[in-house]
Amino acid sequence: MQGIADGSTPGGTADGDPSAVVEPETHEADLARAAGGTRAALPRTTTDPFSLIGVTWTDPETELVGTVEARVRDAAGGAWSSWLALEPHPAPAEWEDAERGGTEPLWVGPSDGIEVRVVSETGVSEKLPAGLRVDMIDPGAGTARTMDPAGFTRDETVGGENAGTPVPGTTPAPVPEQEPQPAPGSRDTVSAPVELTAEATGEPGADTPVAPLNDPAPTDPAPGDPAPSDPEPTTPAPDPTVSVPPAPPSTAPRPPIVSRAEWGADEAATPLEAIYLPDPVVKAVVVHHTAESNAYTCENSTAVVRGIFTYHVRTLGWRDVGYNFLVDKCGTIHEGRKGGVDRPVYGAHAYGFNDQTTGIAVLGTYSDTAAPTAVLNSVARLSAWKLGQYGADPTGTVGLVAGADGVNLAGQRWSKGAVRTLPRIHGHRDGYNTLCPGDRLYGQLETIRGLAGGAPTGLALNGVTGTTAVGTTHYTKTSATVAWKTGTPSQLLTRFEVLVDGKVAATTAGNARSVAVTLAPGTRKVSVRGVHLSGRTATTPAVTVIADTTAPTFTTAPRLALRAGTVDTGAVPVRLTWKAADNTRLEGVRLLSPVARSYAATTTSADLTVKSGSASTWQVRALDTAGNQRTVSPSFTPVILQETAAKRTGTWTTRSDSRYLGGKSLSSGTKNSSLTWTFTGRSAALVVSRASGSGQVRVYVDGKLAKTVDLKSSTTRYRDAIWTQSWTSSAKHTVRIEVVGTSGRPTVTVDGLVHLK
Repeated sequence: MQGIADGSTPGGTADGDPSAVVEPETHEADLARAAGGTRAALPRTTTDPFSLIGVTWTDPETELVGTVEARVRDAAGGAWSSWLALEPHPAPAEWEDAERGGTEPLWVGPSDGIEVRVVSETGVSEKLPAGLRVDMIDPGAGTARTMDPAGFTRDETVGGENAGTPVPGTTPAPVPEQEPQPAPGSRDTVSAPVELTAEATGEPGADTPVAPLNDPAPTDPAPGDPAPSDPEPTTPAPDPTVSVPPAPPSTAPRPPIVSRAEWGADEAATPLEAIYLPDPVVKAVVVHHTAESNAYTCENSTAVVRGIFTYHVRTLGWRDVGYNFLVDKCGTIHEGRKGGVDRPVYGAHAYGFNDQTTGIAVLGTYSDTAAPTAVLNSVARLSAWKLGQYGADPTGTVGLVAGADGVNLAGQRWSKGAVRTLPRIHGHRDGYNTLCPGDRLYGQLETIRGLAGGAPTGLALNGVTGTTAVGTTHYTKTSATVAWKTGTPSQLLTRFEVLVDGKVAATTAGNARSVAVTLAPGTRKVSVRGVHLSGRTATTPAVTVIADTTAPTFTTAPRLALRAGTVDTGAVPVRLTWKAADNTRLEGVRLLSPVARSYAATTTSADLTVKSGSASTWQVRALDTAGNQRTVSPSFTPVILQETAAKRTGTWTTRSDSRYLGGKSLSSGTKNSSLTWTFTGRSAALVVSRASGSGQVRVYVDGKLAKTVDLKSSTTRYRDAIWTQSWTSSAKHTVRIEVVGTSGRPTVTVDGLVHLK
């Protein structure tokens, strides 16, 4: 809708109290008939303020077959809206003593100008109904009345949890002062329409008559128009003196509901006592939309409800608002007909089926727009609660006895007394020839049924925390926190159960979305089952969780050995080796000291360096994926034995250079010259200097030839550990080297021996 401002209609408040509701006011303007009674119109007219409109006619039993359109002027900005359609209202309730027929009311927001056109359907010979007029309603401002309800006293203790609790979105905005208005409740006829000029409206040609609707025609009914008559009810009205039926407990909790007092019902306008279903059992819920604009704000929904109430009661002459409940687009539920929200109140919303149903109307139009999730959830919660009072399954069907002849939108016809099998939650169009509740909302009724009484929807695991996931498998010691999500409102759920190997391991409330469980060691299958108020359940696919309390083992204990490389007093090259295993899954190995390193589960060795002459603790930890760990801490000390510490035979020459260990080395080219070291340790490395002219040495270990080592190198190298040997345990060993006397390059230079103890 274009150009329609939203908000409460400007107006003062009773006694200056901003929370009190100004009495609604109604205004009306007759439509001029034309074209032999097949057209009617009201030219652009300035009016008193209004926010809701409807087009009505004299005989409530006469059907208007045609199009009804109006456009309004925004009271704040002066802009005119586009043409807005008003849907003809269904026939009045079969026992409702209506005074006028009319369209559905249309909320337009604060306005002060209007134009209307009505055209009978092409090909229909019958004239438009007599007495056509547009009714304009100013619902007043504020959200709470200061007077007590006249027709009944609300029992604050009945109805379960949150009875009478207001919900967000019902606090009124401050209301500015306004000029004096007619007496409250007065119906003012706009007797002298003011045709607006282009200068006044800001639109070219706005003062031009709208052809052909303004053909000269009297405003009185044309000859042949039916005279007003009081309709006879097709079903006797329920006895108003019948005792108030009980409010049975429900299988579902009661949702928050804005009471009539809270939205400002004028109880003085409905002096008749509340009436109740003759059975009295609510067998089904009929879902409606009010066919109004969706442009209202939720803060103003109480004003919209007051406007509909005023239209139904004052304009159409009904005994009360037709619907049992009204839900705004933010999901706020408003009490409709008086008599008690938790009792089977007789409504006027579903011609032929009022005496077996309760009516829920969603404020707005949902023909081309889907209802928001908040609406679906609230209608589902309300339906589950009402049907749950009578043990009815919201997803099932029920046979309803027609109270009158009827036809629905699908063209199905039936006679009074016929049994119609309908869903427990169905649309108005299923029992009457109307577009209500709109194509999009009608298509969402199955979702509402599922929310109200089906298994939890969209239930899925949302994570398993406190574990380590590898692919789809989770590892933990003994506990895990299972999280889930669902599309079903918490208020419609009884509980959630965490299943471990198919058995209930933990139970939590319907509003919970996670819970911790303790698992016995082993491979477990974990899932979540949601339980609806209906008892129906849904279960997530199971995930694998392995509970493991066993620490990893070192199948080969960590040990250190010398390795080839450049030796320095602060950095002796070593190799750490180990083998670790786990009963489920090894995560990895961590070296904590003397340096910090992390290694994959498949790694079994690491090349490192260590300072010589100092004992070093090699703290090694194996971890599994569940978080168990085992730590070992062997100690090793690398010791450099200088060449001067060796026992010598043959001829050796001392060489000095800062690049040698300790600044000196021994060199010999004499065949069979030897150096011998004796030590206690588990690993040894011969340290030499190398060049392109270096010769060879034979290495003897504990008296046996271990290897002949060639010291030749294309590049000059100092402090080079060229030969190493290690043992499984520490013991006393003798290492002797002997000069080979290689032809052409006999000389070798020895810098010492390193051993590990």
